Amino acid sequence: MKKYVIALDQGTTSSRAVIFDSKARVIAVHGIEFPQIYPQPGWVEHDPDMILKTQVEALRQAVKISRVPVEEIAAIGITNQRETTLLWDRRTGRPLYNAIVWQCRRTAPIVERLRAQGLEPYIRETTGLIPDAYFSGTKLAWLLNELNLHERAERGELCFGTVDSWLAWNLIERRPHVTDVSNASRTMLLDIHRMEWDDKLLEALNIPRAVLPEIVDTSGIIGMLDPEILGRPIPVAAMAGDQQSALFGQACFDQGMMKNTYGTGCFLLMNTGTQAVESKSGLVTTVAWRIGGEVHYALEGSVFVGGAAVQWLRDEMHLIERASDSEAVATSVPDNGGVYLVPAFTGLGAPYWDMYSRGMLIGLTRGTGRAHVVRAALESIALQSADLVAAMVKDCGFTPKGLRVDGGASANNFLMQFQSDVLDIPVVRPAVIETTALGAAMLAGLATGVWKDMDALSAIWNADVRLIPQMEDEKRVEILRQWHRAVERCKRWIETE
Repeated sequence: MKKYVIALDQGTTSSRAVIFDSKARVIAVHGIEFPQIYPQPGWVEHDPDMILKTQVEALRQAVKISRVPVEEIAAIGITNQRETTLLWDRRTGRPLYNAIVWQCRRTAPIVERLRAQGLEPYIRETTGLIPDAYFSGTKLAWLLNELNLHERAERGELCFGTVDSWLAWNLIERRPHVTDVSNASRTMLLDIHRMEWDDKLLEALNIPRAVLPEIVDTSGIIGMLDPEILGRPIPVAAMAGDQQSALFGQACFDQGMMKNTYGTGCFLLMNTGTQAVESKSGLVTTVAWRIGGEVHYALEGSVFVGGAAVQWLRDEMHLIERASDSEAVATSVPDNGGVYLVPAFTGLGAPYWDMYSRGMLIGLTRGTGRAHVVRAALESIALQSADLVAAMVKDCGFTPKGLRVDGGASANNFLMQFQSDVLDIPVVRPAVIETTALGAAMLAGLATGVWKDMDALSAIWNADVRLIPQMEDEKRVEILRQWHRAVERCKRWIETE
């Protein structure tokens, strides 16, 4: 039996490779950051070649660091930033434009046109999503329009894909043009009930079906890794959007289990089982995974700027030297001093869905200092996440018993304690916080026999830290009240008329 599984974790700011053994222990990790491209305010792009180059190099370096024999690697799983949209030439494989990143707001006018056509109820019912520039469909429509590529797309000369598709095309022998159901469900083009591309939405956005990838299961062998990459072919046996992968990696296999990932954004997901639960509270319904043809769904809330707020403190405001400094700076003051940061730098996600809001720092006095602003930024991550949990409780009718957390910022003990306090529920951090990567590894290992079933996967998940709420009710209520006042003031800042 081969002992190791590799996860390729292609994220918004870096490409990483993580090697796990059969007990889900991390053997080696290597990550490489790549540049963000901001052509104009509200626009965000990536270089597709840089995505591929850094991911291949991360894979090779992780294997080298681990000293794991390549012949002992059972499988590779891919997990990725989800709605980021790429378009490339089917014959040459060359990208036709930069990748349009999930954060990019350039397609807001297309979304408004869909709403004006009365399509919002249909989009909600069919795709589970709320019409927004966040999702891939309008990004693809923009590319086809701006580059005048409809005829070529009709002739089948072009390939659209999210990052999973781009990696699969370039890493797997015979260049399959595929996406898994979890990524497909983030395009705003998929009928999540029939698991097929929806003709009405394709027509509304003038997208030819020929440009779309084949939809495959989340767990299952797609093909073999090009042997030139590591010296031998290895099964590529899973693809999953990063947040669904984290839900799986947190062993949230049962209906009602929840996780929150603290990365560039924050993403709260609840497993709703084999039923697609329609949200009435500003969340979206998404596909969690499909294994052996059986689909599991999730409710999801998305915060666009989570850990990115800390990057902003470091890179633009120069208030901290390293992201890890934020905890010590924040705890150097007893509270936020009445300061609130609403980091709506690219608009507000769930449950507000306001494309035209922008970031705001409010409550400043002459006594406000650097530490108050840093603390307000960290608190904003937890407060945005609290809004998601409140919406989920409203939709599902019960308060969760706990929240499983992961992602880079989950290592910040101040942030996690504050999250527990404002939610008034325990927050549980697993022993392996690489849960996004672990999910992809689990899915790939499940497809190749490293783990025989879901029970075996549940057995390898272990809690590390359990934080209990310590905040008084009166204080929690007041913090949330002030937060919501601040949110209201930043809405629809960009004037559209």
